[in-house]
Amino acid sequence: MRALVTGASGFIGSAVARRLVESGFEVRALVRPAHARRNLEGVPCEIAEGDLTDENSLIAAVKGCEALFHVAADYRLWVPNPSSIYRTNVDGTRNLMLAAIRADVSRVVYTSSVATLGLTPNGSPADEETPSRLSDMIGHYKRSKYLAETEVTRLARDAGLPVVIVNPSAPIGPRDVRPTPTGRMIVQAARGKMPAYVETGLNVVHVDDVAEGHLLAHAHGVVGDRYILGGENLSLRKILETVAGIVGRKPPKVRLPHNLVLPIAYIVEGFARLARSTNEPAVTVDGVRLAKKLMYFKCDKAIRVLGYRARPARAALEDAITWFRENGYLG
Repeated sequence: MRALVTGASGFIGSAVARRLVESGFEVRALVRPAHARRNLEGVPCEIAEGDLTDENSLIAAVKGCEALFHVAADYRLWVPNPSSIYRTNVDGTRNLMLAAIRADVSRVVYTSSVATLGLTPNGSPADEETPSRLSDMIGHYKRSKYLAETEVTRLARDAGLPVVIVNPSAPIGPRDVRPTPTGRMIVQAARGKMPAYVETGLNVVHVDDVAEGHLLAHAHGVVGDRYILGGENLSLRKILETVAGIVGRKPPKVRLPHNLVLPIAYIVEGFARLARSTNEPAVTVDGVRLAKKLMYFKCDKAIRVLGYRARPARAALEDAITWFRENGYLG
């Protein structure tokens, strides 16, 4: 079976592509022209150059594929021009799904995010049924993913799109090349460059378990349904203590209040805009606002329906730190 994987050179996408090849799929990887392809080294796959903002490239890429794994997304928490996030995450997703319908793709797995889900008032783990609204979404990334998932669900209902939706939590592990916001935090903590922290809570999952969850969704998921692909719920303090223990450092002890850090984030973002920087600032307003929430989730539905399993968070942190060390991120 031939499967198209979008975002195949990225963190989750490359893990999905590798797992598909291991399972006997013929993989076609959609990669932006001139984009780094380090994560695909050693992966036997066909390269299709294209972009989610180029509708013709999507039509060509999906042609002849029986399965589609749409993993690509713009996951930046800050950009100088937010409209670019919506073009990629919402418009690009819609165009790709329509191309899949026209190409008669038999199965689509769409990678959404737990960012689209509601959170419980008391901080207890949320699930796929926890209510959420667009007005609850903090920042352009979360809003764009919420709108994209809404569009995918609509196409499943109204146009017969054979899609299963997966909602990964905070993946960590090898091949986090850029790295992701969670990966950057791990790198800074492992290097002893995080003297203080703002408390929050995350659901941490190994990227390879997320990849396996994609294959399970393809094989066993119910069309139109969504499944959380998560791991272990941990406070940021616990994550930092675990990282410190792995690398043999002392964890940060200073906990900063959110209301102290938020004005700093506004100032840092302001300087970034004045400098016309395209790089995400070290601290962002949306990042601080998100940190006020405990982003805890449970994946009982994926376990029950898909047969999904996730390894302990410490194992994921160990694999991430090993990869960062071996690839020169830790100095």
